Amino acid sequence: MNYLTVENVSKSFGENILFENLSFHIDKGQKVAFVARNGTGKSTLLKIIIGDESPEGEHAKLKVHKDVKLGYLDQSPELDESLTVLECVLDTENDTLNAIRRYEMCLLQPDKPEALQKALEKMDELKAWDYEVKIKQILSKLNITNLDQRIGTLSGGQQKRVAMARILIDEPDFLILDEPTNHLDLEMIEWLEGYLDKTKITLLMVTHDRYFLERVCNTIIELDEGQLYRYRGNYSHFLIKKQERREHQIREVTRARSLMRGELDWMRRQPKARETKGKARIDAFYELQAKANQNIKEERMQMEIKTTRMGSKILELHNVSKGYENLKLIEKFDYKFKKNDKVGIVGKNGAGKSTLLNLLLQLEKPDGGKIVKGDTVQFGYYSQDGIQLNEQKKVIEVVRDIAEYIPLEGKGRNLTASMLLEHFLFPRDQHYSYVHKLSGGERRRLYLLTILMKNPNFLILDEPTNDLDILTLNVLEEFLMDFKGCLVIVSHDRYFMDKLVEHVFAFEGDGLIRDFPGNYSDYREKKEKEIEETPKAAAVQATKKETGEAPADGERKISREERKALNRLESQIKKLETKKTELSAKFADPNLDPADIPALAKELEEIKSQIEVKEEEWMEMVEELEG
Repeated sequence: MNYLTVENVSKSFGENILFENLSFHIDKGQKVAFVARNGTGKSTLLKIIIGDESPEGEHAKLKVHKDVKLGYLDQSPELDESLTVLECVLDTENDTLNAIRRYEMCLLQPDKPEALQKALEKMDELKAWDYEVKIKQILSKLNITNLDQRIGTLSGGQQKRVAMARILIDEPDFLILDEPTNHLDLEMIEWLEGYLDKTKITLLMVTHDRYFLERVCNTIIELDEGQLYRYRGNYSHFLIKKQERREHQIREVTRARSLMRGELDWMRRQPKARETKGKARIDAFYELQAKANQNIKEERMQMEIKTTRMGSKILELHNVSKGYENLKLIEKFDYKFKKNDKVGIVGKNGAGKSTLLNLLLQLEKPDGGKIVKGDTVQFGYYSQDGIQLNEQKKVIEVVRDIAEYIPLEGKGRNLTASMLLEHFLFPRDQHYSYVHKLSGGERRRLYLLTILMKNPNFLILDEPTNDLDILTLNVLEEFLMDFKGCLVIVSHDRYFMDKLVEHVFAFEGDGLIRDFPGNYSDYREKKEKEIEETPKAAAVQATKKETGEAPADGERKISREERKALNRLESQIKKLETKKTELSAKFADPNLDPADIPALAKELEEIKSQIEVKEEEWMEMVEELEG
């Protein structure tokens, strides 16, 4: 079944042509990524598909199947700021979701038992209880906990997560996502990746997350130099086929240039073109010339920028602690940076990653301990919120305001401002464009350029991959791999981290920062193994204690008191689960007095909260015993 047909669609803004005569289709079950450089109109194309923008072109045709329910996530969604989070995520025409919304609202109004009774009956009628569990799972995984909070009080990132939850809860047939991983931490991204991979939903998305492309998508559509290419397969398959296509193009252009030399001699003799054969040869010459003139230059950003010499003392953290009120972010952390260190920082949103960066940059002072910076250290800091470019300046003026040229490795080698821009994928015809005409990704690329050209020897990059296209990411990675200085990266782009970092600072909660040797995937694999083995190890120890078997060498002994505490928690959880089942059954009793419903509902919520607390205590105790 065909879900979407796009034929001969074009779009331009003034003299700027974004794309011309694009044609493709998407069928049921396909999970498609649209890949193109920044500024080529990826987001605009998505808005044309959903009807927010009008297509151009005399023969343009765009059709979404009439029976298909469409869901769309914008890069910067606009939500009704007067609504609460709960009202927003359940604001839909879906009958089941409306029933859940009424039920949740009634729980907040215990003085209206009759309304709650009707809401319960509607929930039973629509069999909405399982659906409610799924909704709470989605909200929990996206860290949306305060359902009474007004949308207008949320940050941009929080609003993006609410918009994401709203779309997933609504369960559209065809989901269109514009950079869905922005503003999500790594755990959220991995959950979303698994969710989209397992569901049978049809998908079209724009994303720079290459692991997302690898693990979710089965089709990639690439817009390259105005031509559309379709690849069936994931990101790995795309890379292979793209390289094959490029090699074929190079062979064709090389062959055309060789033939051109002979044809050019013939044309210079100005042959009489009266005969059909002569005219045909002239036409063929111009076709050959067009092919020969194709640009096959490899767009790379290989620049051996000369970094400032770094002394033996770089940056040292001694017993550093930091927190706010009752929130402990960093507790007694020690580390001495070495030459060419490449460190990735990971953790949940709000764990303290940005705080650590501010401490490294000495923008904040630690509550305890000290930070010592070497005299030769020159920071370059890319902040995700720090783009401050003069919109009325031309692109090349932004660069020249910093320096006319920058020194390269090797005696007397320099790079001019214009050459530097070309290395950063700004073609010459864009150098004299004004900053306000750049796309979001192009602005970020220019901002990154202004930081790198200041010749730092200690780079700190806070979410540098947001809004950058895949081509830019590839060449940025090549540059950073050759960077002869210290590198610290905070990023939710796992592919980017895996390619660059050599060890990870992982925020694991309660102020603990774990220094893990390896890249992000190595760390994640280790953590999953530890989580899987923790309860097993505790169970083995408990069994050995009960049977009198001696623990293995180096294995921690579990005391009688600890065993009793573990058993006590397990017993409490079991009793609470039984109580929860009994209370849930009372709601189905036809003789239930409506006046008793509010108290029962409140008691059920309290029981659920107690179960969560006890289960968390059990996990913490098991982890402590295993350690």
